[in-house]
Amino acid sequence: MASPEQDAVPPRTGAAGAREALDAELLRLMPRYQDADRAAADALVLTAGPVLARYFYSLTGDTRLVEDLVQECWLRIHRARQSYRRGEPVLPWLMAIARHTRVDQYRRWKRSSGRETGIDGLVRQPSSDPRPGIENSLQAREVVAVLHRLPDSQREVLTMMKTNDMSVEEVALATGVSQAAVKQKAFRAYQAIRKALGVSRREENER
Repeated sequence: MASPEQDAVPPRTGAAGAREALDAELLRLMPRYQDADRAAADALVLTAGPVLARYFYSLTGDTRLVEDLVQECWLRIHRARQSYRRGEPVLPWLMAIARHTRVDQYRRWKRSSGRETGIDGLVRQPSSDPRPGIENSLQAREVVAVLHRLPDSQREVLTMMKTNDMSVEEVALATGVSQAAVKQKAFRAYQAIRKALGVSRREENER
């Protein structure tokens, strides 16, 4: 008979393992945060803060805006904390608030300052880059130029899926659209990137 150690499933490593660890920590902290546990609140900021910052940076490329967006997002999270349903995935709930924060605040800043959305900073911060598997064989700035021309909703889907390793279902929950719509946006985004860069599906399969 196999021992418990032999039957045990080894922990997942890499991006999948990191995501599982993140989900588990968020599930542990969120109920305590709702119960006004100060230590849990501090830990939640440390755990989810980098995720929010990567999301905002991937879409704006402006570190100054990221700081303001993260701060505003945490204010909104705190006000809405009791709306989170215990036991449900935390990341989609957080990202939905982050999304509304970006839409509301950034458009207001854009109108008042005349600044344009920029993602050139993605080249300087690969960890925030939503383009793994594509730019390995292409110049990074070419990809950045293509991403800059994508519709905002398509770029957002790529950011959530590639930067934060979110599933189609989670992105759908965060953005308030159907899973079919998320898949369609992701497909169109990748199709636009391939077309703009002259990468055919056959060429990708041959790599």
